[in-house]
Amino acid sequence: MGSERMEMRKRQMSVQQESVAGTTAPAQNEQPGQGNRASNACCFCWCCCCSCSWNEDRDERNRRASYDFKADGDADFEESPKPTAEEICLWGQSFDKLMNCPSGRSAFRQFLRTEFSEENMLFWLACEEFRKEANKSVIEEKARIIYEDYISILSPKEVSLDSRVREVINRNMLEPTSHTFDDAQLQIYTLMQRDSYPRFMNSPVYKNLLKTVSETQSVES
Repeated sequence: MGSERMEMRKRQMSVQQESVAGTTAPAQNEQPGQGNRASNACCFCWCCCCSCSWNEDRDERNRRASYDFKADGDADFEESPKPTAEEICLWGQSFDKLMNCPSGRSAFRQFLRTEFSEENMLFWLACEEFRKEANKSVIEEKARIIYEDYISILSPKEVSLDSRVREVINRNMLEPTSHTFDDAQLQIYTLMQRDSYPRFMNSPVYKNLLKTVSETQSVES
């Protein structure tokens, strides 16, 4: 019995070694092919599984463009000056005065984040920056980024637009201009004005900010 077990054990080890050798050999043979495939623009698929250089270049272009554009859109939020008590009081007079003030947009954006609707402000800011662009090739690239980030139904940051405006955007995307998203921007602006702005004015975010700034100015004076 002992010799039979030894013999069976040897056969099992032999089979395992052969199977390991069989799996590693093709992997080694495939390495040169992988190098050739990486240097070859072999296809134009839109999925992430393809390792061709065209897809790698496309992903890199998208990453750079998206980063540069989003950095521009975040400027007001990151570098807005501290508001005065007078400015904060003016925000309560109209939504336009709030949105025309960099620190007002920043405070309102923080409030929208608590309501999980920050994408509305991000979209509006992106459109504001987009409308300043004059270079045709840059307009086309930025229009695509805005569409993918805020208009596409696949985006987690999709803004709420009616079917009419979506149809207008889809037509405009055939030949994008700096006014491609004007209707959509106005609709989101109106949505924030009617829906989020009144809640912001009655929120602890606004009241605490006004109280803190007023007290600070009183101490300094």
